[in-house]
Amino acid sequence: MEATRPLRWYSGIAVVVFGIVPTVLLTLLVTGGHTPGTVGLLLIGGVPLVIAAGVFALRGIRGDDPEIAARHLHLSLALVAGADLLMLGGNALIRMGA
Repeated sequence: MEATRPLRWYSGIAVVVFGIVPTVLLTLLVTGGHTPGTVGLLLIGGVPLVIAAGVFALRGIRGDDPEIAARHLHLSLALVAGADLLMLGGNALIRMGA
């Protein structure tokens, strides 16, 4: 069994659950008018981070060399965490300030 197999699964799941889903939900909140409009500015920085995380996750999942694949998967997880911090944390701070 390859050592990076669980990392491949968890990275793919993390991009979907913690990257794509919160981005879509935050976008729906902004377009529906249920949150301050300035939260939409957070999407400008968050969406590229989620896209980059998806790209690195795919490169890691499809990679042949386990060391390079693990590096891509770890970077993908870090980008998802950064996007969550920016979008969801920023949303919380803006809502508390409003």
